[in-house]
Amino acid sequence: MTALSPAVVKGGLKAGAIVGAAAKLCGGGGGGKPNLAQAGGKDPSKIPDALALAREQLLAGLAE
Repeated sequence: MTALSPAVVKGGLKAGAIVGAAAKLCGGGGGGKPNLAQAGGKDPSKIPDALALAREQLLAGLAE
């Protein structure tokens, strides 16, 4: 699950896009609203990779 503040969403980040990309690494999917989204997957061994990707996306989006 990802929750973003209104200020972060105004800056262009979308929770659904972040969790969706991370969930694909785990063989799943996800989505939701720009400020709140959740995801699931089939391969829990990929969770560290998914979290790393989500972190990269968040940091890149906040740096813009």
